[in-house]
Amino acid sequence: MRHLRKTVKLGRTGAHRDSMLANQVCSLIRERRIKTTLPKAKATRVIAEKMVTLGKQGTLASRRQAIAALKNPDAVKVLFEEIAPGFLARSGGYTRISKLGPRMSDASEMAILEWVETTEPTESEK
Repeated sequence: MRHLRKTVKLGRTGAHRDSMLANQVCSLIRERRIKTTLPKAKATRVIAEKMVTLGKQGTLASRRQAIAALKNPDAVKVLFEEIAPGFLARSGGYTRISKLGPRMSDASEMAILEWVETTEPTESEK
């Protein structure tokens, strides 16, 4: 039995799950909103909110921790310079999950994961 086990396995090995969640967070940082399945959105939200907390600290050590987790220095730069400063007044709850209903092909519950206070991407990012 999996009592007190908090990791959502998502049918993947540990390394594959970590890479997938890091990629999802990087996509969320870049696109400001992603469409995915509900269990993946709930697992990604945990990582994304931890990254915003690191971004709010703004130290070199927290930047290195974020790069180690996400493995994408460009996404970490956007996170620390654009997204995290917008959340300085908030003490948590940086993301929102909106349910979309079942997917046509396999009836998986779909959801949109987005930042609560959306910052529009600049023209160079589009």
